[in-house]
Amino acid sequence: MPATDSHCWVGVDLGGTKILTGVFDANLKLLGTAKVSTRAERGLDTVCERIERCIREALESAQCKPAQVRAIGVGAPGAVDADRSTVLFAPNLPGWRNVPLGRRLARALDRPVVVGNDANVCTLGVHEVELRAQPRHLVGVFVGTGIGGGLVLNGELYEGASHTAAEIGHMILEVNGPKCGCGNRGCWEALASRTAIYRRLREAVDAGEKTILTDWLGRELEDLRSNELRKAWHHGDKLVRRILLQTADYLGLGIASLVNLLNPEVVALGGGLIQALHAELMPRITETARARIMPGSERALTLLASRLGDHAGITGAAVLARRALEAAPARTAKVKRA
Repeated sequence: MPATDSHCWVGVDLGGTKILTGVFDANLKLLGTAKVSTRAERGLDTVCERIERCIREALESAQCKPAQVRAIGVGAPGAVDADRSTVLFAPNLPGWRNVPLGRRLARALDRPVVVGNDANVCTLGVHEVELRAQPRHLVGVFVGTGIGGGLVLNGELYEGASHTAAEIGHMILEVNGPKCGCGNRGCWEALASRTAIYRRLREAVDAGEKTILTDWLGRELEDLRSNELRKAWHHGDKLVRRILLQTADYLGLGIASLVNLLNPEVVALGGGLIQALHAELMPRITETARARIMPGSERALTLLASRLGDHAGITGAAVLARRALEAAPARTAKVKRA
C-alpha cells in the first residue's frame, strides 16, 4: 500500500556484499524494498552512489515521494562515532576509515541521515518491532559470516563508553583456538560463524572426508551459503550434520556465558545461518545453553529465533532514524547547502 498521504522512514542495511533498503510507514509497517550489490572493491564513491540508488529504488517500490521521508537510518558494518554520522572503521569495506557517511548521504538526498552499527541496529529492529519493546533486557546474537551482537538494557540500547559495546563475536571461548579475523585466537566467531563452518569443512575434505557439498560446489567449496548447508543436512550428509551440531554447541556455550553475565529476559538469534537453519539448530543451541546457565537465570529466559530474518537490519535502521529525529533532532546529520 503506497504511503501517499503520510510521512515515511527509510532503513538501509549496508553490508560488504549487498545493500538492502526498506521504506516504512509511520507505524513501521514495511511498504517496499530494494536491493543492490555493494561493489565495495570499487571504492567509497561507488558504494555511496549505490546506497543512494538503492534508496531511490525502494521509494519507487513503496510509491513514496522523497519529500515524504522524515529521516534515513543506516546500519553499517563497523564502528560508528557518537554523533551517529561517521563510520570510524568498517572491516568489510576496504579503505573505510573516518567516513562521514551520514553527512554525505544527507547532502545527496536532502534528508536527515543517522548511522549506527549494523548489529546494534538489528537488535533495535527485533526489540522495537518484532517484540514490541516488551523485554526490558534483551541480547541480540546475529550469526553469519561473523557473529554480531546488540544489548538492550533497561529498555535502552546499550553501546558502552566508546560506542563499541556488544562485540560478542570476539569473546574468547578457547585460549588456543583458531585464529580470528580480529587477530586473536579462540573468538566465538572463529568457532561458531559460517566462516568457522567453512574452515572445518575444508579441513575435513582435505583430510579425505566426504560431503555432498563438493559435488555441488567443487572441492574448494566456493560460494558456500547457509542454504546449501541446510540442503546437505536434509540429504543426510553426516559431515555437515556433525559440523553444524558442533557449531550449535559453541553457540549454546556463548549464549550461556552471556546469560550468566547479563540475566536477560530474551536472547534473540538472527543472521543468515539462523534464518536458514533455525529449525535444525535451535533445539541443540537451546539444550546446550540451558544446561550451562546458572540455576535461576534460565527461569525468566526466552531463547528464540527472530522472525524478521533478512529484514531485521532495515527495520532497525528505520527505528534508529525515528528515534534520532524525534528524541534529538540535532544529532542527525545536517544537510549542508552549497
